[in-house]
Amino acid sequence: MDKPLKQPAPDPAVPASRDLLKKIVDNIPIRVFWKDTNSSYLGCNMAFARDAGLSLPEELIGKSDFDLVWRDRAALYRDDDKRVMEAIEPKLNYEELQTGPDGKTVWLRKSKVALRNAQGNAIGMLGIYDDITERKLAELALQNANRALRAISACNEAMFRSQTEEDLLNAVCKLIVETGEYRMAWIGYAEDDAAKTVKPMALHGAEKGYLEDRQFSWDDNSPFGRGPTGNAIRSGVTQINQNFLTNPDLAPWREAALHRGYQSSIAMPMFGTKGIFGALMIYAPEPDAFSSKEVALLENLTKDLAFGIETLRTREERDRITEDNQRQMVAQQQSLKDFVRAIASTVEMRDPYTAGHQQRVSHLAMAIAREMGLSEHTVSGLELAALVHDVGQINVPAEIMCRPGKLNEYEYLLIKQHPQTGYDTLKDIRFPWPIATIVLQHHERMDGSGYPQGLKGDQILLESRIMSVADVAEAMLSHRPYRPGRTMDDVIAELESGSGTSYDKTVVDVCLNLLREKGFTFKA
Repeated sequence: MDKPLKQPAPDPAVPASRDLLKKIVDNIPIRVFWKDTNSSYLGCNMAFARDAGLSLPEELIGKSDFDLVWRDRAALYRDDDKRVMEAIEPKLNYEELQTGPDGKTVWLRKSKVALRNAQGNAIGMLGIYDDITERKLAELALQNANRALRAISACNEAMFRSQTEEDLLNAVCKLIVETGEYRMAWIGYAEDDAAKTVKPMALHGAEKGYLEDRQFSWDDNSPFGRGPTGNAIRSGVTQINQNFLTNPDLAPWREAALHRGYQSSIAMPMFGTKGIFGALMIYAPEPDAFSSKEVALLENLTKDLAFGIETLRTREERDRITEDNQRQMVAQQQSLKDFVRAIASTVEMRDPYTAGHQQRVSHLAMAIAREMGLSEHTVSGLELAALVHDVGQINVPAEIMCRPGKLNEYEYLLIKQHPQTGYDTLKDIRFPWPIATIVLQHHERMDGSGYPQGLKGDQILLESRIMSVADVAEAMLSHRPYRPGRTMDDVIAELESGSGTSYDKTVVDVCLNLLREKGFTFKA
């Protein structure tokens, strides 16, 4: 009978090696885990067990990701494990989000490799990862600060370009999303109604009915008023929501927000001269998006926006007042014109021979003034002054005005008083032009030979110098009881002979150009 084969004695170094390996795996800072083909855990090191919220690695055996604190991502992990075991190459050094035992989101840098038997068939999977949350958050904070700076720069340019409040609000929301690369932005104004509604004024981004289907309020007694928007408006303090999934205050908006890819948000109050009038809301596609630096930058953007809104409102109010004043001024000027025409018609009713004289002088004087490039304001004043330049003749007896024969010295002196009488009649009426003075000086002459004051050159208002030329031209062409109307050649000769002495040379040159070259004719 053969003797049984002697079994080799156990090698005492094997358990020792296993213990050493276990100690090494448990004490390295990198997390290590391994699973079977069904993604059930076969083991892990101590660091991984702590991340899973367990006391010992043995507690993990037989569990799946659906049983752990990151169950919200379990389906994604299972599908990823399957792809790794089916692939030829391992999946190395990729970044992934995960929920920790405290409910906070952490960043991981992972690698996974399939475990295979001698035949090359997958029998499980080995994974390792390192917690890179601190580095990743610093990196994201820098990226987010940069995107906030890009948004601020673009929005500040829009504030300079925008002409209306609506343009500004729409431009800022669009630039925050497209330049700042945020998910969505909207601006709401606090309404002073019973429900204390927050009224959306502008929005841009992945909204898709979010604002229309949700209620927003700043009423503390309403559940819709205790979200970030309402709290920001009510308290005047920026409200930061770093995670729609875990923030209990966001329950009324959570499902709709996550459906649209909003992971975090910030609501910042807008202050005006009369207090808080609204808020700017920005939504990011990742949780924990808003670092302290980014918040500070976005708060500055909100302050700039509020200032821009206030500035536009001030400008719009100023423009409205200016427009109202302009309309009022036009109405007042029309009333003055109606009043002046009434005076003029009263004067002309006394003397049928001079009827229409003041109107025709006004037409020529206005044409001369425009040809000289004077402002329309000056032209309007000259028009009114010409319409009443002979108002002082109201004190001259009608028989003198209509007498066909030569006037005696007394009668002529009486006629010469009409500029002063006209001035006295008009001087207490508050015109926006020196109407009374223009009327007083319209018979003055450049060389001092005129009346009633004997003024010379620049002592005479330009408007009076214009009107004196227009008055002479019209009077010579019109028929009078004491003489027939003169010809255009006579008028031209008179103006040329008096140019520079009796009449302003520049005014004469312009008038002659109108009469000879431009075919000016008096309106009927």
